[in-house]
Amino acid sequence: MQPWLIIMLVIIVIMIAAVIGLYFWGKKLEKRQAEQKEQIDAAAQQVTMLIIDKKKMKLKDAGLPSIVMEQANWMMKRSKLPIVKAKVGPRMMTLIADQGIYDMIPVKKEVKATVSGLYITGVKGVRGSIEKPQGKKSFRQRLRDKYNSLSEQAAKDKAAKKK
Repeated sequence: MQPWLIIMLVIIVIMIAAVIGLYFWGKKLEKRQAEQKEQIDAAAQQVTMLIIDKKKMKLKDAGLPSIVMEQANWMMKRSKLPIVKAKVGPRMMTLIADQGIYDMIPVKKEVKATVSGLYITGVKGVRGSIEKPQGKKSFRQRLRDKYNSLSEQAAKDKAAKKK
């Protein structure tokens, strides 16, 4: 057998083992995430709050209680989290928002939020509905919009020349 063929077989076997390992690791993490979601949903309660400020910042800069810092793993301490400062009743609180709803949270408005501990999982408007923010446009969408505006402008110019 040729040496390059042996090397290729070893690499293929290692890659197959890695894919199988990642599959089972992913299943384990998926189960853990489902359990955590059940616990969060069980402890959830509706709270009316006035949103004062929202930022994405590191956990140590957020001003959360020290017990949160002690329980956070090393990766969470370094990553930026969506932090919301809100007035709940007479108290000022610093909360962590879910990544999916962070953009929907309006600043300087009163909302009815679903809160589980220090974690905001849902938001509804108290007075009216909350507008969903417009997401980023893709490159293709920006080109299409630019083309449409230029073609409309050309049609207007052509109509103006005929008059």
